[in-house]
Amino acid sequence: MNKSFITNLISLLLLMAGLLLPNNWLLMVGLFALSGALTNWLAIYMLFEKVPGLVGSGVIPARFEAFKTAIRDLMMQQFFSQENIDRFVNQSAQPSLHLAPVIEKVDLTPAFDRLADVIMASSFGSMLGMFGGKEALNPLKEPFVTNMKSALIEMTEKEQFVELLQNEIDQPDVMAEIRHKVEAIIEARLAELTPKMVKTMVQQMIEEHLGWLVVWGGVFGGLIGLASNALLQL
Repeated sequence: MNKSFITNLISLLLLMAGLLLPNNWLLMVGLFALSGALTNWLAIYMLFEKVPGLVGSGVIPARFEAFKTAIRDLMMQQFFSQENIDRFVNQSAQPSLHLAPVIEKVDLTPAFDRLADVIMASSFGSMLGMFGGKEALNPLKEPFVTNMKSALIEMTEKEQFVELLQNEIDQPDVMAEIRHKVEAIIEARLAELTPKMVKTMVQQMIEEHLGWLVVWGGVFGGLIGLASNALLQL
């Protein structure tokens, strides 16, 4: 049972008790509490659902385009600003960046095949033809791949390579391209959002807090009813 339902139920029970007993104190507290709780519940309901005849209701689904724009602006201005991208790239290009795991996963077979083609096209090709042609180079494939990966890893770990990489990344057009790609990814994801998805997203984020609005509407409404009856008794 959610907080809104419990608050409205308690308010209604107080109102009914005030009518049946009869007890003017319970009647006023229940009436004002129910009024406050129901009013807040209706206001919350109108945020997400369109109510015929009530201008301004269903504002979140109706304004979902503005909501998406706000998300995009937030992401690009706060998380993917030019300054933040520069900072991230500068940190990533430090010597602590290890490319070895990536290089280990790279398939260097095409490189070996290209080398074999170059050898076969050279003056050594006719000589190798007497020993089985291109297939005679196959035993060299595994040592070539292993040594090539070791050489690439060693090269990427040198400070000179890191400096060259940093200089290339720092180019204005490169940074602009990175930001453009990030923005394109965000735009593509936001384009998939529908008014229903936006409504569900907002409800999930603030549902618990909205329920407390109904609770406090009932509480303060009851206190106002109590104070009003006290004034009437004077």
